[in-house]
Amino acid sequence: MAKQAAKSTDNTTRWIVVAMVSLVVVTGVVFSLFSQNSKENESLAGLDGTTLSQAITSTIDTTNGSAITFDNGAVTTIDVWEDPQCPVCKYFEDANGDYLDSLIREKKATVRFHVLSFLGDESVRAANASFCAADEDQYLDFHKALYKVQSPLENSGFWSNETLVKIGKKIGIDSAQFEKCVTEGQKVDLVQANSDSMSKYGVRGTPTVFINGKLWERTQNEFSLEEFRAAVEGA
Repeated sequence: MAKQAAKSTDNTTRWIVVAMVSLVVVTGVVFSLFSQNSKENESLAGLDGTTLSQAITSTIDTTNGSAITFDNGAVTTIDVWEDPQCPVCKYFEDANGDYLDSLIREKKATVRFHVLSFLGDESVRAANASFCAADEDQYLDFHKALYKVQSPLENSGFWSNETLVKIGKKIGIDSAQFEKCVTEGQKVDLVQANSDSMSKYGVRGTPTVFINGKLWERTQNEFSLEEFRAAVEGA
């Protein structure tokens, strides 16, 4: 009888321990999801009040990988190779993004964006969504938004398809086709084509920028608008 009582007590203790461990795990998962959602909402809040700029049509240049191309017949051509998760690409965008935007809109340069995905699955999703935004004639604004809310950690779980659709809606891209394009990964073949073309152009990292086919390399530790503008205008 004593042995049976001891065995029963052991089983009860074991089940209590299992239940406690399960509760801790479930609590941890719930807290993690809550924390992730809070961080996502906080990041996307940075896009509140954003309105779309005038739509501008781009084309896909299949002779240059699958570059998202704004060809206005200008003499100067700028090729920008970047990965949406790349933190240094964000530094380049913060310094020179508005200038590139003005060159495109004022038809002072043809600009080709080679959106890459070598940093992981979330880069693939973000690059796919970028092509989807280009279909809506809103690549430039979506591009800016991605860098504005870029996570400090690569492949952190932030850039899910759901979040990418939310980013689009935050800035005014709310068509059903955009959402379908993002969630179904309709442009991943174009994303892959860009990645496959890296070796052809000698691109080994991001950001890589060519001005009229010549590699541009900054001379300062940080990106400088003045230096980049001088290089473009002197090309």
